[in-house]
Amino acid sequence: MTIRERRPTTTDAGIPVASDEHSLSIGPDGPLLLQDHYLIEQMANFNRERIPERQPHAKGGGAFGTFEVTQDVSAFTRAAVFQPGAKTDVLIRFSTVAGERGSPDTWRDPRGFAVKFYTSEGNLDIVGNNTPVFFIKDPMKFQHFIRSQKRRSDNNLRDHDMQWDFWTLSPESAHQVTWLMGDRGIPRTWRHMNGYSSHTYMWINAAGERFWVKYHFKTDQGVECFTQDEADQMASIDTDYHQRDLYEHIRDGEFPTWTLKMQIMPFEDAKTYRINPFDLTKVWPHSDYPLREVGRLTLNRNVTDYHTEMEQAAFEPNNIVAGTGLSPDKMLLARGFSYSDAHRHRLGVNYKQIPVNAAKVPVHSYSKDGAMRVHNVSDPVYAPNSYGGPAARPDLTDDGGLWYADGEMVRAAYTQRPDDDDWSQAGTLVREVLDDAARTRLVDNIVGHLLNGVSEPILRRAFEYWRNVDKDLGDHVEEGVLAKRSELDPKAAKQANPARSSAQAKA
Repeated sequence: MTIRERRPTTTDAGIPVASDEHSLSIGPDGPLLLQDHYLIEQMANFNRERIPERQPHAKGGGAFGTFEVTQDVSAFTRAAVFQPGAKTDVLIRFSTVAGERGSPDTWRDPRGFAVKFYTSEGNLDIVGNNTPVFFIKDPMKFQHFIRSQKRRSDNNLRDHDMQWDFWTLSPESAHQVTWLMGDRGIPRTWRHMNGYSSHTYMWINAAGERFWVKYHFKTDQGVECFTQDEADQMASIDTDYHQRDLYEHIRDGEFPTWTLKMQIMPFEDAKTYRINPFDLTKVWPHSDYPLREVGRLTLNRNVTDYHTEMEQAAFEPNNIVAGTGLSPDKMLLARGFSYSDAHRHRLGVNYKQIPVNAAKVPVHSYSKDGAMRVHNVSDPVYAPNSYGGPAARPDLTDDGGLWYADGEMVRAAYTQRPDDDDWSQAGTLVREVLDDAARTRLVDNIVGHLLNGVSEPILRRAFEYWRNVDKDLGDHVEEGVLAKRSELDPKAAKQANPARSSAQAKA
């Protein structure tokens, strides 16, 4: 292609520029000129091209695809996206939780699994993880939990001591920490992990009947995980391994898929079920509420501009459509505010007008003005009005799902139910789900984590923490830590500078 055939470089206003290489100056060796508006535009844009990164889930990536219903679940929801034969465009973002944007993909960390359905009734977002539970059950502790997983204020280093300090003082974390320290704490790829809503949501059918539901996106590629050593090696070889793997497989036509399955609980069951069905630290046993297939999710298109289509993607659990709703899950209700508030901070009040976040249906909103408003607003800009402005249609919504509640205003944990202790489900996971090899790896992972700077008082609490999960597990963890804490890191020893080691030995 010749120079004349190539598209001309332009300013952001579409004006062709004179040079991609040379600034305007007084002679070749003279000072630069302020009227070089293209140079000023380039430098000013560069200074402003980073937006604040997400507080948690900063490092991540994803792709576009489709969701197609394969089984009839219309008896449980009237949502158009879940009706027989429906096919809907989707966007998925996978992420780590604690790491910054430049952190390795293969750190031991839960993975975010956020799905945006561009439905015919507006956007539906499911904001979940690759684990069916979470560390805490009350949003008052969320900010503190995230800070405990990030960096210290004094030395700006991540610190296992404060992680275990928080976990051992928060026994409700045991179920999730058991998942995290097990094999699934480091997925081999994003393609080889499940996604879960974790939270309980509501479905409403055409007759107005309500059901409590949990979403399970089961990978059709099979669950595969890295060992700690494999993950450490990959972190040194390719910090963006998960992003690269997904991009290259989609580029090559090897489209990953997930089968969406639901757990569905009749509305009245929640009142007497033996565990609180809205407690985010608990699962519903499949023997009580088996998985029911709904459809298949396929990723088949890579993003073409990471910033506009992924970094600016905004997922929020309060994006719910008719036939779906929230639940009394305290964490879910708080996230309904927290996520949209975070997006307004990062992206501006009109973030839903960014194309990746925009609904595929007409928007008739009374939102007005604000930074980066690009859609025209026409009068009337208030309601009620006498001039033909949009009017609410109760028949087109279930108002986010409603339920009855009463009681005194209190600050308290969920009411205790027969099987609502903090340790049982974690213990069941260890004894009945993991095999001997997986239990051995779990012990090794915990021991390795505890040996990394955890102080003595917290170390003792950690041993008891794991004994509460399973006595044998706790005993093995303590034995492993006591046996190894005086050893040098064999990997570090191999990598030591020989000359320096020899000089130190002589000294």
